[in-house]
Amino acid sequence: MINACDPNMGFKPPSASKVEMTEMVLPNDANGLGNLLGGRLMHWIDIAGAIVASRHSGHTVVTVAVDSLDFKEPIKVGELVILRGKITWSGRTSMEVAVDVYGENLTTSQRRLTNEAYLTFVALDDNGHPTPVPCVSPETPDEHKAFQDAIIRREQRLKRRSRE
Repeated sequence: MINACDPNMGFKPPSASKVEMTEMVLPNDANGLGNLLGGRLMHWIDIAGAIVASRHSGHTVVTVAVDSLDFKEPIKVGELVILRGKITWSGRTSMEVAVDVYGENLTTSQRRLTNEAYLTFVALDDNGHPTPVPCVSPETPDEHKAFQDAIIRREQRLKRRSRE
């Protein structure tokens, strides 16, 4: 059963908490091949996702799951990394955030989708305990689809957790 959001906390559209971050890949961010380190990218994805979840909830948040992180192609030293985060779903205290990552070549202005990630965060009160969050209210057809897909990912995550 899906942990439904608490309507008493109100409703917020995904557009109210979306985030766009930009970083430049420097040599200390790269591996021996001159590609952005996966761990560095995961760090930036986690930050972007946490900002989205904090904006949506109005609270400090903690990462509780990374459902997927797909690496489609590398981002090279000297290129920009654009991270776009958007909330897809919320339960009573948890939220799913999607972060899309783009690499941009500054010389050619070519931008390409290089990574996609889904993370789950839980909002915490001042005592460090889970606290209710507003419901996500999708507005566009893409947001409605993302909301439904998030429910499926949550069900799959809960099934995996029950088998452990």
